[in-house]
Amino acid sequence: MPRTPRGALTLAEEGPRSPARRRLGVLMTLVLVGVLGTAGYLGIRHLTRLAAGESCRVTASGSTFEWAPDQASNAAAITAISVKRGLPPRAATIAIATAMQESKVRNVKFGDRDSLGLFQQRPSQGWGTAEQILNPEYSTNKFYDALVKVKGYTDMDIAEAAQEVQRSAAGEAYAQHEPQARVTASVLSGQTASGIGCTLEDAKTSGDAKAVAALVKKDFGVSGEVGDRTVTVVAESKDGAWAVASWAVARATDTSAVRVEIGNQRWDRSMDESSYGWQGVEDAASAGDPLTVTIHLA
Repeated sequence: MPRTPRGALTLAEEGPRSPARRRLGVLMTLVLVGVLGTAGYLGIRHLTRLAAGESCRVTASGSTFEWAPDQASNAAAITAISVKRGLPPRAATIAIATAMQESKVRNVKFGDRDSLGLFQQRPSQGWGTAEQILNPEYSTNKFYDALVKVKGYTDMDIAEAAQEVQRSAAGEAYAQHEPQARVTASVLSGQTASGIGCTLEDAKTSGDAKAVAALVKKDFGVSGEVGDRTVTVVAESKDGAWAVASWAVARATDTSAVRVEIGNQRWDRSMDESSYGWQGVEDAASAGDPLTVTIHLA
């Protein structure tokens, strides 16, 4: 056997390597570095996503805006009720812009004097009891009741229409929220398809299909078929179907929805970047009815 200059035996692995083996070694090292680098990048991206927290994004006409999940849920209720009432998307834009200024679209239990809720409505001014005003569906309907009495509101500037309802001391402030409110209303009313996605942590509780169907009925006025951890809604139009589908994503933080399916598109709940969008169904034969929305619950 070969020996070293000191006379010790030389193992096969210690012997000089051929050029081919050296190239193979370099290649394997590069592959290993690449794999570790990719794993590290994906791990860092996942940790960054977790650190950033849950959020929702709406995109329409080339513009994207971000909402916290509770804000998106409230905006979805506001928009769904406008759809239920047969109002134009502009009505939802006005309502969302108003809620952005008044409460940051959060159902707050405080405000100036006795103001409460999404629109900071005051019990002392005839908007209802405190308990009623803190019900998002009730307060939203009261806002629309007042808005539709404003003659020509559909042709007014957003801020002007909002001020006609609110009579705020700073009525011009509503205008700053118009871009985000307009995009959000377009997406949640179904005018813009697949325009919302949310990154959400795993649902902490199991969803209640009957309760979700009741919420769909409350917000949209349509009935959903309750299945085994699913709620299925059949809409009358494409816009109507996408309104329900977008609502289901936006309200997933409340309902424990983990997947929403419509036609050949689906949204899956996760904290990954992919949950900001919708995934296409690769097999055309497995695509569903474009007017049918199925909400899957945890």
